[in-house]
Amino acid sequence: MKEKILALLTERFAGVRKDGLAQLALVLSLQAENEEEATTLVEKLTDDKVNSFIKDWRRDVDKEVSDANRTYEANLKKKYDLLEKKAPEPGKQKEQSSGGQEDLATIVANAVKAAVEPLQNELNSFKGQKVTETRLQQLEGKLTSVPEAFKAQKLKDFKRMNFETDQEFAEYLGEVETDITALNQELADKGLAGQTKPIMGSPNKDGVSSAVSSYIESKTKPENTLTGKEV
Repeated sequence: MKEKILALLTERFAGVRKDGLAQLALVLSLQAENEEEATTLVEKLTDDKVNSFIKDWRRDVDKEVSDANRTYEANLKKKYDLLEKKAPEPGKQKEQSSGGQEDLATIVANAVKAAVEPLQNELNSFKGQKVTETRLQQLEGKLTSVPEAFKAQKLKDFKRMNFETDQEFAEYLGEVETDITALNQELADKGLAGQTKPIMGSPNKDGVSSAVSSYIESKTKPENTLTGKEV
């Protein structure tokens, strides 16, 4: 019934604050047993009666809120032994409260800090972990085609290092790329030096191997002429 009466009030008294109409609807719902009685009650109301009711209701509510705030403030002062601030005497500096008592603003600020600080620390830790994981993935991407010993050493070094900025980490990645290039060149040089000599033998001073020289000589030497016995 309250919702029905509130709808009727809102329609008839447009522009009147809704919280006041809701309170009025609650009061009228106690007097109406059906929709017809509710409609009759609303139709009997005038703008002056509605505004007067809401004004009186708001005055009572504001008083209750004000009293509650004063009670809450008094309890805080009692709990923390706060002293009322006094205006300093002319020509004298404001004296500090004895015993190092804090004012309400300081207490509130400290309470907020104590509540927020653990959450902020947890958030910073999570962000740091995600940054570390991303950087590790970038490093591993550079180490896909290197010997396992070299890769293991670089990953071990990474865990010991601390990069304050992305720029510092980018410089480190550049150094790793330089090390990889130098390592690949060293491995290539060692590979060429370890190749076996040509099967044709070592070249002579003219650049021809001994095997090739012997072959040429056999082909150019005159064949022996066979002679028969005279008859």
